[in-house]
Amino acid sequence: MTGRRVLVIGNGPVGQTAALLLARWGIAVTVLDAAPRRELVGSKAICQQRDVLDVWQSAGVGRRIADEGITWTTARTFYRDRELFAVTLPDPGRSAFPPFVNISQSRVEELLDERIATERLIDVRWGHAVTGIEQTESGVTAHCATGDVTADYVLVCAGAKADELRQTLGVSFDGRSFDDRFLICDIRAELPGWAEERRFYFDPPFNPGRQVLIHPCPQSTFRIDWQVPSDYDLVAEERSGELERRIRAIIGDLDYEVVWRSVYRFHSRVADRLRVGRALLAGDSAHLYAPFGARGLNSGVADVENAAWKLAFVLHGWAPEELLDSYHDERHAAARENLAVTTATMDFLVPHTDAQRRHRLDALERTLTDPAATSEVDSGRLSEPFWYIDSPLTTPNPARPSAGRPPRGAAPDAAPGVVLPDAPVVVDGAPARLRELARDGFLLLAGGDVDLAATRAAASATKVPVRLVELDRIDVHGAVADSLGARPAELWLIRPDAHIAAVLDGPTADEVVAAVRRASGATLPAGEGRPPW
Repeated sequence: MTGRRVLVIGNGPVGQTAALLLARWGIAVTVLDAAPRRELVGSKAICQQRDVLDVWQSAGVGRRIADEGITWTTARTFYRDRELFAVTLPDPGRSAFPPFVNISQSRVEELLDERIATERLIDVRWGHAVTGIEQTESGVTAHCATGDVTADYVLVCAGAKADELRQTLGVSFDGRSFDDRFLICDIRAELPGWAEERRFYFDPPFNPGRQVLIHPCPQSTFRIDWQVPSDYDLVAEERSGELERRIRAIIGDLDYEVVWRSVYRFHSRVADRLRVGRALLAGDSAHLYAPFGARGLNSGVADVENAAWKLAFVLHGWAPEELLDSYHDERHAAARENLAVTTATMDFLVPHTDAQRRHRLDALERTLTDPAATSEVDSGRLSEPFWYIDSPLTTPNPARPSAGRPPRGAAPDAAPGVVLPDAPVVVDGAPARLRELARDGFLLLAGGDVDLAATRAAASATKVPVRLVELDRIDVHGAVADSLGARPAELWLIRPDAHIAAVLDGPTADEVVAAVRRASGATLPAGEGRPPW
């Protein structure tokens, strides 16, 4: 071992989050990035989901990101020159954070940089392009033109252009790319009434046969995405004045400023392996999705939260190395779900078969007169946390059967594997949040009828950090227990990433130990993630 150090390749928001979370666990981090410096331009990934804000808060910056971002409350969808429907988004739960905020990726990176600058365990090195990764039984070496860098493990967060590193690791990246491109313009303008709305246009008069999406952002900035042909030429359109006419067709004669513009192409790809020995892949290095539904950056943050606590547990000696195999099991399943959801959206937005074109036209035409057809119109399903119901770390509960995945919106006690709902609590007289209690190790939430002495004895018999909290000690009114659906004789085991690992009914000490061992990877088969040395 090199002294509990992890290499993070890539200093974008996923790599930054990985570094902060690892440092929070007391792990030293070296961050390598090929760029000479940070380039703070463009909106890029703008929609940051509630659970990601919560992860960033555990790293010390989520509240600032949430406060600077804005949340739109109404989603308007149009077809040609008519509004099809408007949806007002509910805000379920009692979280301290909104369902999501819109804020530019550049600003998020800037805020994460500020937090990283205060962390002594993080060493950021710009201008370090990694050309290869070499592994041994005792560590990894990243080969750079500037010299080799060694550590215990490496987390590859190098973004979409990580082909060389994936090839080095022997990882395939199968999928497809879409022919049509999308033009982005960030414009600054005063658009009364638009600041709290997301607008989606199917086949509008100002972009016939294609789509337009408009998102509000902070500081009177609006992001406009146009679907454009595969041979679209931005430079030529700027020279001819067509870009200005394109913008004017949407906002009219109002004053505006173009802050940033770019053209991009969508890809749908997932790596076949997310763990190769001492290397883990995360974010766009592991998967690429169409952005409708905001599943790119959000899922990348979920990747590295999953990876960080598992790497920390292994490096601290709390869990066996086999725990890292569950990183692939859980996040590859999440990637496949995200791929299926975003591919279905793209097939609706950009149909490529006659059957898809007929389905789309029929759904849009029927929705003009039949509100029941609204559910068939797919302009993107917002990102949600993945449920680890089928994870090898999750202990099934026969009393709460989970044949397949519960439907979205089901009660949080439907099955182990879901994310712990957030709620305000009081701990030792001080206000806190329920999820905050779950960020420093495993958390045991005990109902009033649980045998506390046996539970404490079981917790002390395990190697992992475990905290026991009595529900009635943090919530005298019972609202938290009610929101969980927790029963008095139940003990809930919560993982460090706030997923429920087990719900045990009147458990014995042996059952508690077994659930903790399973959740920390002690029961996984040996050696699955190792390459041939």
